Amino acid sequence: MAIELKIGEFEPEHLGKMEFYLEALDRDIRKADENPSVGLILCTKKDATVVEYALSRSMSPAMIADYKLHLPDKRILENKLRELTELAESTADEDDE
Repeated sequence: MAIELKIGEFEPEHLGKMEFYLEALDRDIRKADENPSVGLILCTKKDATVVEYALSRSMSPAMIADYKLHLPDKRILENKLRELTELAESTADEDDE
């Protein structure tokens, strides 16, 4: 997994750079039995339309998210973590079928 932290707003060029990193990871680091690398771009701000256009033709599995300078309440983080864990488990169960 490649993670890139951007100090400013998301720009489509960030995705191009991320695709370069993912290609390098897949060619040079990833083992034959591993899934393709995934990219995460964290920005201080994002425009949903710009993100949609940038991702629409992308062949690489990448996500763009904005981040906050202050963490949300601990209970919110715990709930989100629980949701993501349940989602991952249900996806794994579907893959096993």
